[in-house]
Amino acid sequence: MVNHSPVQALRGSPHTISTASSEDEPSKRIPAAPAPPPGTDVIGEVVGDFGIWQLRTILILFLCKIPAAWFMACIIFTGPELYPGSEFTCDTSYLSNNSTYSVSDSQCYVLDESTQSSSECQQFTYVSSFDSLIMQFNLVCLRDIFVAWTQYWHLFGVLVGGVVGTKMMLLISPRSTYCVGAVAQIVCGVVTGYARDFSLHCAFRCLSAVCCAIMFTAGQAIFADITAGIHRIGAIILYDTFWSVGVILLPGLSSFFNSWSLIYVGITFPTVLLILLLYWTPDSPRWLLRRAADKFAIDQVEEIVREGAEINDRTFKIPPDFRQQLEELSERLKAQPPPAPWCQLWVGKRAKTHMVAAHLALAFFVINFMGMLLNIRSFGRDYLVPNTIAMGFAEIIGCFLALHFTLKHNKWKWQCAGVFNILAGMLGCLGWIWTNADSSRSPQSTIVYQLNILFSSPVDADLKVSLWMIIATIPKAAVSCAQSMILACMNELMPANKKQLFVFSVVTWARIWLLSAPFFNVLKKIDTALSLTSYCVFSILGGICTSLLLTPRLSVSPMVPQPEPSDKKEQSPLNAPVWTIDSDVNNTRL
Repeated sequence: MVNHSPVQALRGSPHTISTASSEDEPSKRIPAAPAPPPGTDVIGEVVGDFGIWQLRTILILFLCKIPAAWFMACIIFTGPELYPGSEFTCDTSYLSNNSTYSVSDSQCYVLDESTQSSSECQQFTYVSSFDSLIMQFNLVCLRDIFVAWTQYWHLFGVLVGGVVGTKMMLLISPRSTYCVGAVAQIVCGVVTGYARDFSLHCAFRCLSAVCCAIMFTAGQAIFADITAGIHRIGAIILYDTFWSVGVILLPGLSSFFNSWSLIYVGITFPTVLLILLLYWTPDSPRWLLRRAADKFAIDQVEEIVREGAEINDRTFKIPPDFRQQLEELSERLKAQPPPAPWCQLWVGKRAKTHMVAAHLALAFFVINFMGMLLNIRSFGRDYLVPNTIAMGFAEIIGCFLALHFTLKHNKWKWQCAGVFNILAGMLGCLGWIWTNADSSRSPQSTIVYQLNILFSSPVDADLKVSLWMIIATIPKAAVSCAQSMILACMNELMPANKKQLFVFSVVTWARIWLLSAPFFNVLKKIDTALSLTSYCVFSILGGICTSLLLTPRLSVSPMVPQPEPSDKKEQSPLNAPVWTIDSDVNNTRL
């Protein structure tokens, strides 16, 4: 288009102007209003990135993390350690009366003094005010391995539940998926508590974990859809804070019950409240539009978005052709290309590095996150309550550190989290310094022994447990920081058509390796420091892998060739197009 100067316009006839000229000049002088971009997301424009409506939904959905934490960590209180001799003894009445028997100090082995043969004790007498799972199934002598075994089935349920929840949302909406998981969790939780066969208990504990995973998978799909930008990242990062709240509340909840069965009932029935709160929980609007088969689905989305706009005081943002724009958005969502195949995740700049580093990092961190919480049993039964609460607060601090790194140091957030884990892991390995404080093996080499000499009095057990917890909570906070950051921000590492499959691949891979977490706690039978050190080594390795991640600064788009100017005047620098770069690239959509 040629822009004529006012001087050129005045060079025409001073008395008459042709009709053709008068009709063409306004269109040349006044540019037409820019048409709205075809890819406008009317839902985000109306309800906004974040508001009271999103906050209410997030707080309701976050609550599902509390029973999920209870079902995972309840083994700490349903299967506590029993002291031999004082709380359980071997009952030799089932043996023949023709021989004399002696029982080992651990009450686990019986020695026939006439034949000098030893055998495992098969029957026990318990003296305890709490009816534990260990007493129910006579697991006192094999407690560590069987506790790890039942915990394995819980974590296997989390793995299966994540996959099942994702596949369910291909058929039914996230809100319906959430409801199905909640109802099934109530049934499975009660059966788990009253199962009188150990295999049946493990099976229903696995099913309860499946239901928990379905709930928090569907819940994240809902609040990730109704938020946007940094608000979505913040919500996903802080998702695990309510898990930590559940860990903190678990000791208090367990104190109300004197039986492991009643603890399961107590952690199950709060889910009823979550079902009632679904009345104020919207469904995923874009999921409904993507699978809209009739106008009823469009009506449902319109109702959801209008309610959100009203609560957020943004009704003035609703356009006159709102219904039509929703229908157009539905067609665009249906026409989206299918996600890239898994092999394509390895193609691209730094793609191989990101694939390997992200898969390994999250695997190390989830093993550490779950295993280190259960490892607090190694520090003694008398300290379970304060240690559990301390671990919960460490997790919360870690989540807020991840939020701080993301908001204030976004460019180097991966490196901040990685270095934090490396340093914290090194600190956790210091437990070997005082590991033999209670042992007769070279006590002079321990810090506790030196403190005994310094203060001319023995260092009490409280101080020793405090030292253990200091070197355990700092790595715990570091792992919580890195894990929440990876879960919230790892989709930034891939293009839009690879994000969803990349996240699914990384999370599923990590949960497969999570199955090994309970068995690292068995290392405490060798040494308390050995199990803790194994988790701290995972923290160091995960920190190294996290440091290799790097979010792309800008998305590269192909440059559109510009037509050659038809007039030399258009070659003026004042008429040249101005290219702008959007520095705030929103690449966080799942």
